Amino acid sequence: MDQTLSHLESLGYQLPQVPAPVAAYVNCVRSGNLLFLSGGLPIDGDRKIIGKVPTDVSPEEAAEGARIIMLNRLAVIRDEIGSLDQVVRIVALNGFVNSEPDFFGHPQVVNGASEFLLEVFGERGKHSRTALGAAALPLNVAVEINMIVEVE
Repeated sequence: MDQTLSHLESLGYQLPQVPAPVAAYVNCVRSGNLLFLSGGLPIDGDRKIIGKVPTDVSPEEAAEGARIIMLNRLAVIRDEIGSLDQVVRIVALNGFVNSEPDFFGHPQVVNGASEFLLEVFGERGKHSRTALGAAALPLNVAVEINMIVEVE
């Protein structure tokens, strides 16, 4: 039984279908015990967090988008290794926020992902991180996040 998945579901979350890549790349590459996950986008079915922060999208809504991305990335991890219990540690997270030049709250947006990972994995969810602003992101999404994960 995947205890981490059960914990995730007890928090009220369901893993989505693994999202298909939107260009010429793969969702995940494994090298030894590390998974390198491509940048995920805040898309959940028909719901898309689109636009510039804070003009089109509030920082809070963008942080929710970061959580959506993490659910998508967890689906990719489970698809790759079979069980979220095999995650040893979330090693690194890199977040990019589609923001106006005078917006400086990138860390608060990416906290949506970081706090979610801590809620799901506890100590295993602690990670290094980068939170940057970008002039534009693919499909005009508000946030994009890639990550590195250590697995058994």
